[in-house]
This record gives sequence, C-alpha cells and structure tokens, in this order.
Amino acid sequence: MRLALLSDIHANLRAFQACLDHARAQGADRIALLGDLVGYGPEPGEVVDMAMALRQQGAIVLQGNHDLLAVHGPRPDAPPSGADVGAAWTHARLTSAQRDFLAQLPLQAQAGDALLVHATADDPPAWRYATTAPLARRSLDAAQAAGARCVFGGHVHEQRLWFLGRRGALMPFEPTPGAPIPLAGHRRWLATIGSVGQPRDRDPRAGYALWEDAPQPRLAFFRVAYDHAGAAEAVRRSGLPPELAQRLLEGRCSAWNPAPRSTVSSCSPWCMRAAWHTCTGWPMPTAGPTRASRW
Repeated sequence: MRLALLSDIHANLRAFQACLDHARAQGADRIALLGDLVGYGPEPGEVVDMAMALRQQGAIVLQGNHDLLAVHGPRPDAPPSGADVGAAWTHARLTSAQRDFLAQLPLQAQAGDALLVHATADDPPAWRYATTAPLARRSLDAAQAAGARCVFGGHVHEQRLWFLGRRGALMPFEPTPGAPIPLAGHRRWLATIGSVGQPRDRDPRAGYALWEDAPQPRLAFFRVAYDHAGAAEAVRRSGLPPELAQRLLEGRCSAWNPAPRSTVSSCSPWCMRAAWHTCTGWPMPTAGPTRASRW
C-alpha cells in the first residue's frame, strides 16, 4: 500500500489538487486526509465536496479542530482571533450536508501498523501540538497501546519526524523533501506531515507525505509548488482578512502581521505555547496556558 497523507488543507483548493495530482504521480493507491479540511481558506465547499468524493472512493478522512469549529461557528464568549473570523465565514458558506459530513468525521483511524490522527493519539480532541519530545512520546505510547508502531498526524503545519530507539530516547529530525526514509521495525515513529493549504515554515509550497508499508516500510515527505499567488488572490476576493492571503505568499503564520505583542497577547489564552512561537517568532512565554484549541 502506498498511502498519501494530506493534512491541514484549509480550504485551499489549488494546493489540495496539486498534492493529489503529485501523490497519484508517485503511485499512491489510497488517500488519507488528516483533518482541517477547512478554515482560513476561500474554497471550503469545494474542498469538502472533494473530500466527500474521495471518501466514497475509499479514502480515510479525519476531523480536525477547524472542521469542528466550522460546524458550530465560533463561541460567542471567545476572544476574537483569526480562527474565529475564518470559522464564522466558513460556517455561513457550507451547506447543511457539508457541515454534517464534517461533524461526523472520526478523530483517528488505523492503517496497518500506523495510527492516523490530526493532532496527538493520546487525547485527540485536546488538539495538542506534537512539537516537543514529551508530547510526541505520549502520542507514541498511546498508539502502541492501540497496537500501532507509527503515528502520522498534522496540526503542526511543519514536516518533522521523531523516532524512538531501543534505548528509549526520542529523537527529532527534519526530513529532506523527496528522500524516502526507511522506518526500521525496531523503532517507533511519529511524523507531522506538514500542511497542504497553509505551510508555516517560510516555504509557500504545499506539503504532504507518502507512506509505503511493504515490502520495506518507508516514508517520504514532499513539497509541491502550486499557484499560491492565485490562492492568495482568491482569499482577497473572498472577503476574508487580507492577512490570510499574506500567509500563503510568505509560507508562514503572520500572526495578523503587522501586529504588536499586545494584539497577539489577546488571543494567546487560546493558543498553545508552541503555536505562539511558530506564529510570531518570539520566544515562548515561560508561563501561561498550555491548552491548544483554536490556532
């Protein structure tokens, strides 16, 4: 099986189609969408329709935090944030059938000896970011309890691979796009596969991964060029905040750039410390909330 792993599409139809085309050219025979089909982007209905069609063809489709937020709309008592603006806009443009589809998606699925999830396997609805060794280890341990050796997820918007060796040390490294990595059987592995529709590593190309489970298990990460300028223009035409278009052009979370610290501080109670650092470039605060939710 060659399973294409796509996550964090964020209603970016151009990036979604480019990654699907690239994956099929690489010989993918099954597709897995690991959540956040919508949110931030200008084509939520089109992306959800494609996901529905893919699931009818045998694809695995999971729910992400932005999918759930788009189903219900933002909480009235929540501080204003980019996620909430996008959720309200998205909610109004989805049909009831599309919202029902998103609402009923599972939080995780198993494929062979891999557990697929949007965030982490230890507590999927908490939407934690697997950006530190302790969080990655908790996710791997939960997967092992479920009989899985690997965890593949998204949510972080960056491509990274963690492996747990025989001595119990968890080691991360950043993969080279296009270079297959053998997933040795004596190790356990956790991968964050990047984002199709909103990369945040200062590279605007879409990201996804391809997992081959036999004869030798291996994982390859890819970056795919697409018309990100056209995608940004579609955001501007949609009426969404123009800062969301800038994210696509720069390949990073602009934190509603330019924004003083006070602006970002107002939404930080809804953000994990890792999301704060990723989206601002500032050092992570030494104290504050650690619950991930809306970023």
